[in-house]
Amino acid sequence: QVQLVESGGGLVQAGGSLRLSCAASENIARISAMAWYRQAPGKQLELAASITSGGGTDYADSVKGRFTISVDNAKNTVYLQMNSLKPEDTAVYYCNVRTIARALGFRGSDYWGQGTQVTVSS
Repeated sequence: QVQLVESGGGLVQAGGSLRLSCAASENIARISAMAWYRQAPGKQLELAASITSGGGTDYADSVKGRFTISVDNAKNTVYLQMNSLKPEDTAVYYCNVRTIARALGFRGSDYWGQGTQVTVSS
């Protein structure tokens, strides 16, 4: 099965930067969107950033202007550049890739990374 392997998380001081990477183990066909979700302890899973196959991006209000999602197709990797990090950004970050169904009567797929911890100290 397809695997998404995340890396780049860790500990950083407020105001610092991190870049998360999510590498697919193989080419994924019919991708509709890629995204980074995050979940802080005791809180609901939140969509932090997304990018469509056409390149359109969307960000949560809380990260807009600080985070940038991008894709390197040659490396089958999606990135999340996080700048000006705040303690409120502390969470487990999950990469997600969504595909469309190949035909009527079938369903698309959601692939998830294993999660990577980002901790921002004040």
